[in-house]
Amino acid sequence: MKLQFLRILVGCLLILSIAGCEVRPVRTTAPQGVPLPPPDTTSSSGAYKGGSDYRIGAQDLLEISVFGVPDLSRTVRVNSSGGISLPLVGGVQAGGHTVSELEQVLGALLAKNYLQNPQVSVFVKEYTSQRITLEGSLKNPGIYPITGKTTLLQAIAIGGGLDPLADLKGVVVFRQIEGKKNAAVFDLRDIRSGRSDDPQVFGDDVIVVEQSGSKTALRRVIETIPIIALFTIL
Repeated sequence: MKLQFLRILVGCLLILSIAGCEVRPVRTTAPQGVPLPPPDTTSSSGAYKGGSDYRIGAQDLLEISVFGVPDLSRTVRVNSSGGISLPLVGGVQAGGHTVSELEQVLGALLAKNYLQNPQVSVFVKEYTSQRITLEGSLKNPGIYPITGKTTLLQAIAIGGGLDPLADLKGVVVFRQIEGKKNAAVFDLRDIRSGRSDDPQVFGDDVIVVEQSGSKTALRRVIETIPIIALFTIL
């Protein structure tokens, strides 16, 4: 059976070669419910570890206070390694924690040797660790911070929405995965109708909305990589 199939396949390829036909890449649809791979930045910053809460990252500005102990209150910026330094407890890894998790960590450290039942509050004063870039046919393209779980449709809304010339089936997300630049094409019509999932976007993603009828290099990318939601190495 396998030998017969191979003979048929070779025969078909030979016919195409003789006829001078060009075999073009086929546009396919990704299996529903398959999550997109996160970018490389998530492995170091820990900003997204499966939860919907915002996870603290490098360069975020935190306001930390301990109820009844004003001398321990501090406004600190998370360093590039995700760490902060506080009185009594010294260096603490804040990156990768949610606000409530960091409050528990600090409370446990203070309770260990210094305070009885400390009540620690953490407030993210500035979100600076997670940013996305929005380009193309959007009303307000630019670089924007994201503060937690953000989907593609929400990212489009952050950029002011689509302009009238936007190609709804030509939305490309560029992402660094395993050290390589990847791209995935999305059709906003399918996402809005519920036929496709609204994918999560991450810090450092570049989202480009192509213009209808354009003949740019991006258009060639859209035509050669699978649709929808499959990342392809460029």
